[in-house]
Amino acid sequence: MKYVIGLDYGTDSARALIVNAENGEIIASAVKKYPRWSVGRYCNPSINQYRQHPQDYIDVLEATVKEALSQSPQGTAEQVVGIAFDTTGSTPAFTDATGTPLALLPEFAENPNAMFVLWKDHTAVKEAAEINELCKTWNIDYAAYEGGIYSSEWFWAKALHVLREDEAVREKAFSIVEYCEWLPALITGVKTSKDIVRSRCANGHKAMWHESWGGLPDEEFLTTLDPLLKGFRSRLFEKTETADKPVGTLSPEWASRLGLPTKVVVAGGAFDCHMGAVGAGITPNTLVRIIGTSTCDVMVASYKETGDKLLKGICGQVDGSVIPGMIGLEAGQSGFGDIYAWFKRVLEFPIKEILSETTIVDDATKTKLIDETCAKMILALTEKAEKIPLGESAVIATDWMNGRRTPDANQLLTGTITGLTLGSTAPHIFRALVEATAFGSRAIVERFTDEGVRIDNVIGIGGIALKSPFVMQTLSDVLHMPIKVCKTDQACALGAAMFAATAAGVYKNIENAQKAMTSGFTKEYLPNEENAKQYGEIYEKYVRIGKFTEELTIQI
Repeated sequence: MKYVIGLDYGTDSARALIVNAENGEIIASAVKKYPRWSVGRYCNPSINQYRQHPQDYIDVLEATVKEALSQSPQGTAEQVVGIAFDTTGSTPAFTDATGTPLALLPEFAENPNAMFVLWKDHTAVKEAAEINELCKTWNIDYAAYEGGIYSSEWFWAKALHVLREDEAVREKAFSIVEYCEWLPALITGVKTSKDIVRSRCANGHKAMWHESWGGLPDEEFLTTLDPLLKGFRSRLFEKTETADKPVGTLSPEWASRLGLPTKVVVAGGAFDCHMGAVGAGITPNTLVRIIGTSTCDVMVASYKETGDKLLKGICGQVDGSVIPGMIGLEAGQSGFGDIYAWFKRVLEFPIKEILSETTIVDDATKTKLIDETCAKMILALTEKAEKIPLGESAVIATDWMNGRRTPDANQLLTGTITGLTLGSTAPHIFRALVEATAFGSRAIVERFTDEGVRIDNVIGIGGIALKSPFVMQTLSDVLHMPIKVCKTDQACALGAAMFAATAAGVYKNIENAQKAMTSGFTKEYLPNEENAKQYGEIYEKYVRIGKFTEELTIQI
């Protein structure tokens, strides 16, 4: 037997999956929440600041791997041959010359600017706008392969924002690392920043890396953007690698900490959505939607199909970012499940703020009432919302509560709810929010097709895809397309396991690993033709409301 470990680092928690490399059978899994993140440390939602401490990543790494191994048959650890990480992104952090994130140094341990800047952090909107302005006037458009618009969610905007904001970080920072690069470097014992193997996925999509202009944007461009960036390019890298290649083996320290042999091969890192698409069985002309707090939409295309064409308004087209030997295409929504969670929090206000102060019942009963009510909130909303006849409500919403990622990134945009009357109820609003996330999805599909990318199949993965038939049926109706749902709720970790197996030499390439290790599908949603027709008319209203919102944002 040969086993591999796929490690999926999401926004709120990390998951370790132990997989039989020969057939994809899941042997054991373990999930742990990030201890500091889970209590809201280092974040300030009022200014869109979301930071994560690298120690959180270390803590859950040890905990998840050890727990998963403890659930596995005796002798499993000795037969593990490979390990791979997927992470959120773009999630960069500044490092010293050893490649250590600054927050792991005592003097920066409580400084949010020394930590990893999470994908959803939008503090760098101003810097992103400056990058876009400079790209349009420079002799090379460095954003050309990133959809033509650089986002505040990405590498250079975040780095520049932190440098401008924090003198202490500015003085100590030697280099910058993406989260998906740092974890493999950590467990292979890398001691210098220059020896970190850099991710094709992360840097092609988020750092304006492209072979045609020699890697990263040139020094003159970066220093014209801001002199504070002087020297970083030379201390970063020129080459990037695809995630199917090994970056080393476990260091003695980490082999001991994880309870694994030192011979275990560590694969290169990549983003969760890209490895998740592989885990879901992505092939050309298939759109894989990773549906969670936000969405990431991933496709692959042959070199022949894409040629020299630049796709406008997406999140990048990168050679080898998903499957080596193909062009990876990325899009997505900045908010999906987060929008439902926001509405839930709004409705919870009287429960948590008023009921918590009541003296009618004892504290234990009060706590149980609050917990039970909040836990059932989305379920109750769903049951009522799905019974509302389509077209009965005039409520229409846009899905930009966290800005817009695709098409045409604009993190300044805000959400809209219109058509409210005195008869509008919470389920009416919730239904409108579900429809809004589906309309945002349709806008992405239309952008791909408008740019000449054919979509024959849609696959949904993630918790919402598996657990919310209402959301998925609405999505199928709005897209007017069938949607298959991946059988496993651990597609990202399974995809990481496929990369681990390939890096360890069990398979020659990722495609072979997919064929052997795929989980298949559990359900297929088919569009209701009458609903699809009505949604086509409502979608046009969504588009008009969106244009109005965008024009108003520009005026403000």
